[in-house]
Amino acid sequence: MTEQHSGLSRRALLRAFAATPVVAAPTYANAFGFLRGAGDVRRIKMYNGRTGESIDTIYWIEGEYIKEAVDEISLFMRDWRNGQVKDIDTRTIDIATAAHKLMETSEPYMLISGYRSPETNAMLRSRSSGVAKKSRHLRGEAADLRLSSRSVSQMARAASACKGGGVGTYTSSNFVHMDCGPVRSWGS
Repeated sequence: MTEQHSGLSRRALLRAFAATPVVAAPTYANAFGFLRGAGDVRRIKMYNGRTGESIDTIYWIEGEYIKEAVDEISLFMRDWRNGQVKDIDTRTIDIATAAHKLMETSEPYMLISGYRSPETNAMLRSRSSGVAKKSRHLRGEAADLRLSSRSVSQMARAASACKGGGVGTYTSSNFVHMDCGPVRSWGS
């Protein structure tokens, strides 16, 4: 796809889409078969309390991922402790987006953890038995997310309904882990 289309840059087109409400009919919209309710436009909204950054971006239109938007999401979901960036697997972004749509909320996710460098993961493992040695966070395949308008249980049910990967429920810490690995669930 070229950078220019009908006199508009791709970035200008994205800004125009981002400024308008997105209404999409429920559909199985991708090859994985789990993304329900995402429609022809996929948009993700998140806030990172640790960095103070926010993201609200359309990353998929009419069957195509938008590389610049996916790169922006990867930068946003970097290891905030050391600034290391890894490409975030688009399947994880899709699961989070589909779950968000199923919950019918406009509130952005609070990102607790996206990509984790090996050093960060090792440090967290030394402090908690709940951190996996081969965490999907190390591969850019997981996100720990929170919503103040939805319970952990509601979030976990929405993510599980996508049948796209792992869903971990961390009620005492008030977040849900979503990843694009094998379908499984854990936690309380």
